[in-house]
Amino acid sequence: MSMQPREAGEVPLETVRVARAAFPRGNLAIRVRDELGALFTDEQFAGLFAVRGKPAWSPGRLAMVLVLQFVEGLTDRQAAEAVRARIDWKFALGLELTDPGFDFSVLSEFRDRLVGEDAGRCVLDAILVAARERGLVTAGGKARTDSTHVLSSARELNWLEMVGETLRAALNAVAQVEPDWLRARALPEWFTHYATRIEDSRFPKARTKRVEVGRRIGADGMRLLRMIWTDDAPVTLRVLPEVEVLRQVWVQQFHLVEGEVERRDPKDRPPGAKRLVTPYDVEARGSVKRDTVWDGYKVHLTETCEADTVHLVTNVTTTVATVPDDRMAAVVHAGLAARGLLPGEHWVDAGYANSSALAAAGIDHGVALHGPLRPVTVAQARGEGTYGQDAFTIDWDNQHVTCPNGITSTQWHRRRSEEQLPVIRVRFSPADCRTCPRLRDCVSSPKAQRREITLRPRHEYEALHQARQLQATDEWKDRYKIRAGVEGTISQGVQACGLRRSRYRGLGKTSLQHQLTGAAINLIRINAWLSDKPRARTRTSPLTALRPAA
Repeated sequence: MSMQPREAGEVPLETVRVARAAFPRGNLAIRVRDELGALFTDEQFAGLFAVRGKPAWSPGRLAMVLVLQFVEGLTDRQAAEAVRARIDWKFALGLELTDPGFDFSVLSEFRDRLVGEDAGRCVLDAILVAARERGLVTAGGKARTDSTHVLSSARELNWLEMVGETLRAALNAVAQVEPDWLRARALPEWFTHYATRIEDSRFPKARTKRVEVGRRIGADGMRLLRMIWTDDAPVTLRVLPEVEVLRQVWVQQFHLVEGEVERRDPKDRPPGAKRLVTPYDVEARGSVKRDTVWDGYKVHLTETCEADTVHLVTNVTTTVATVPDDRMAAVVHAGLAARGLLPGEHWVDAGYANSSALAAAGIDHGVALHGPLRPVTVAQARGEGTYGQDAFTIDWDNQHVTCPNGITSTQWHRRRSEEQLPVIRVRFSPADCRTCPRLRDCVSSPKAQRREITLRPRHEYEALHQARQLQATDEWKDRYKIRAGVEGTISQGVQACGLRRSRYRGLGKTSLQHQLTGAAINLIRINAWLSDKPRARTRTSPLTALRPAA
């Protein structure tokens, strides 16, 4: 399709007349158009369409339809019907009353175009630009961030279902492309075991028999892969996505033991960041956070949190489920910097706060990152040693450390941690430490002959030390209460827009869903702000209300 950019223009007079009569007090769609104007223009999405071809429906209007669809939780069919039938949507889109709209399939095609160019951010950005022009959002204030888990749209599978469905998907793909080739080579029992969905099979309850089923599936998959990689096999089979997924899963889950296919031991399988969990969403990953176990992704929401302004979502970042929160502060700050919406204070939970994040936030972006910090050392937290790092005096300029008993370190080396982060290894001489009467109070190991200390680079260490001192004050603890409000934003995203369940498969489409969710939350909140609707208070159960004061 081609697209010739058109000006958004004014809302047709007849549409205005009917909408005002039907909604004398306005509603979300009408109020947003009145106060913010046309949020999206065709020029914003010109790069998604060809210059020649069949004319496309206005992409600026389609973007608005997508956001309104998430505001109301509609399916594609329902959203297309709303464009045809609802006067408030026609008003928001600037359409004539007689405009027939479009076929619902246009929405999925438009989403594919947005995903291909990572243009979902443009949708959220356009709303933030309009809000900034209206004075509803500014840089330099307070912001808060939190993350939540997102379930993949593909059903969670146990191990036998996962490998069985992977093989079944590959067999179906091969049967569709090269039916005669597969018919001549398929084993007769394959039609019994893999012709229907694996979940419809009745797996044996006994563990030994389930192991035998796993070996059989592994052997069948290995046989298919060998057939595909023989010289007389059609080359087209090797590039099928389902066959590539089969190859990856079999490498991760099986190996040959004396010529027989066996399941790999847990220690021989790849880490969770690389391990596939379903053949139907190859970018989903399995993760665990405290008591929550899920297959899918993780989304990070950042919102403004000034007391007397509307709280708007300013950044949305989606990752696979295995990416830890402590790596995301810099990513969030980069996204806010690109929008010109960096806060002065950024409030997060303990998952985001660490020495490198604190230092980088201040040095790279001038942001004061606030979040609870972990104990200084594991040994000190367990009470295994009297002398923690704070008991030592560090001379950064001369590169040595002095212990509480006046002994100076003899080694200072720059190294890399297991996570490949820069650290400084400091060691004391065994000759000095062995004669010290407080050695056992200084080291955690009963056999250690000297103290060793691992330090962060100076700028990180000093940022961490200052943050610990600040967090020990009652003032900081009272101010930190502001972070809890982001839990309500996540709850709103879950209840209003289905934030925790991906509608689509793949990281790209899931990320687009979350950008649209952030945009929808912003429209809901802007509408509430403009109509003077007060924020909901935290609900208190009747029993909690009866609790005696401390």
